Amino acid sequence: MRIVIDLRKDANANVVLNQLYKHTQLQDSFGVIMLALVDGKPQVLNLKEVLHYYIKHQEDVITRRTRYELAKAEARAHILEGLTIALDNLDAVITTIRESRTAEIAKEALMTGFKLSDKQAQAILDLRLQRLTGLEREKIEEEYKDTLKAIEEYKAILADEQKVLAIIKDELRAVKEKYGDERRTKLTVDTSEIDVEDLIAEEDVVITLSHNDYIKRMPLATYKNQKRGGVGIKGMATKEADFVEDILITTTHHTILFFTSRGRVFQLKAYEIPESSRQAKGTALINLLQLESEEKIQAIIQVKGVGDDQFLFMATRKGIVKKTAVSEFANIRKVGLIALSLDDDDVLIGVKPTDGESSLMLGTKSGMAIAFSEEDVRAMGRSARGVKGISLREGDEVVGMDLLRRNAEVLTVTEEGFGKRTSVEEYRTQSRGGKGIINLKVTEKTGPVVGIKVVNEDQELMLITAGGIVIRMNVADISVYGRSSQGVKLMSTGEEDQVVALATVEQKNE
Repeated sequence: MRIVIDLRKDANANVVLNQLYKHTQLQDSFGVIMLALVDGKPQVLNLKEVLHYYIKHQEDVITRRTRYELAKAEARAHILEGLTIALDNLDAVITTIRESRTAEIAKEALMTGFKLSDKQAQAILDLRLQRLTGLEREKIEEEYKDTLKAIEEYKAILADEQKVLAIIKDELRAVKEKYGDERRTKLTVDTSEIDVEDLIAEEDVVITLSHNDYIKRMPLATYKNQKRGGVGIKGMATKEADFVEDILITTTHHTILFFTSRGRVFQLKAYEIPESSRQAKGTALINLLQLESEEKIQAIIQVKGVGDDQFLFMATRKGIVKKTAVSEFANIRKVGLIALSLDDDDVLIGVKPTDGESSLMLGTKSGMAIAFSEEDVRAMGRSARGVKGISLREGDEVVGMDLLRRNAEVLTVTEEGFGKRTSVEEYRTQSRGGKGIINLKVTEKTGPVVGIKVVNEDQELMLITAGGIVIRMNVADISVYGRSSQGVKLMSTGEEDQVVALATVEQKNE
């Protein structure tokens, strides 16, 4: 039977196919009954018990096989011992045989004269004349020595259980080398169910996180483009004394990693974050993640896929940096994992995915910046503390980190809504741990720097204030200035409002 389903132009074929997998027998599953005979009795086993009894069975097979080989080798050694005696007394043996009238008389004479067993005497009578040559005699003697050596090995195996287990390992490795190939199936938590992600269309979304850890998801189209200097639109309704602290542009299928003030990391799929309207305050993260008391989310990033050449580069407020392979964050438990070890007075301020060969920049609150190669920082484990990325002056702290790209600009934004673009060519690469160079001339009018981003002209910028006001503008509309300048007014903030976060997004035709 062939079934053809015509879809509308705006339908997602993969989602429809997965719905068919889930609700019809287009894809089916089957169970495995782990029933086996154990000591002659039927018993349902788990995987560990199956392996245990399999190894026990293999031990029995190896032991019985070795006993058989030992008996066979001892029987052969007995015959070879008799042949050796005959070869050592060849003339006397030939004379005894020639003087005997029958084979039985000859056998009795050999057994009596040379103290041989019945089997040894019969083997001598069955010996061909060609075996009496010098070369054949050497072969018999060599075989006798090899057989005695094999007997010693068989006895050693039967006397030592570890040798039996070693043989089992070697034979399993031989089977693996001969028949083993790459796994053709993927092990999942429950292969009988369709992954929820397969039933959700992939679309661009904005994720906002408030200072008091309220989070929500909205379609990217919620924010329409505005010109530079505009007032913006309301992005999130917040409680009194709360303000929006982080925004992330991602898709519904991306994994979101949440790095906390205590150096732990949690993960959620973007679609697992509840969708809300522009005016809603969102959902408290404590309802989604197992956060401890006083623990606060300090950085959120998106990842999709895990490779051996992918890393997460982290920076802290005190200028400490660390590089860790993305693969170490592949399986994060619900209770979270340690992302990095922090000093008591330090917090995480930024995390970036890298390829191991990137160049990075750190920007500080007082307007300093340092650019250095990622290769200056070796890859470390999740629980490592890290190394110094920049030497800070008293009272200064790191507020931003980003990857440097050719033909791009460094975008710097201050609390009072000032900002500018500066060519990355003006930031020379230095050694990790230096004091850096001037990035922006901080004054009372501009306020301290709140963040830096490496941008291109075809991107858009989103700014968000402590009061929850969001503005979206073209990066190309922001003027280009030198490193030591103050920049221009990007956003009109109220008397008691300040810019607290920024994010960039690729422009798309709507």
